[in-house]
Amino acid sequence: QVQLVESGGGLVQAGGSLRLSCAASGRTFSMYSMGWFRQAPGKEREFVATISWSGGSTAYADSVKGRFTISRDNAKNTVYLLMNSLKPEDTAVYCCAASQTGQISEETRKYVYWGQGTKVAVSS
Repeated sequence: QVQLVESGGGLVQAGGSLRLSCAASGRTFSMYSMGWFRQAPGKEREFVATISWSGGSTAYADSVKGRFTISRDNAKNTVYLLMNSLKPEDTAVYCCAASQTGQISEETRKYVYWGQGTKVAVSS
């Protein structure tokens, strides 16, 4: 079992930056690939970024490519999402998730553990 707790959300002006963290419990964190997803008010959950168990592979949604960076520190059981050049359309609740496949994936069905999320609001 893996428990995930996100932090780092908040209110920021357009063009600003935030770094989200997702702390995981459990000794097997390094075996899981991780993903970040977001859900804006009135919209469906969407994929943001994913990273493999080793950190050697990453993938991003087109809407955040070049602005967001996903990374992980297996020694600290933590995955990060650095968000630069934020836009009002990035406003959402951001959740991290863990996949037992160990490989990158954009599909929510591949993820078995989910955090509660952290809110990000970007003002124009």
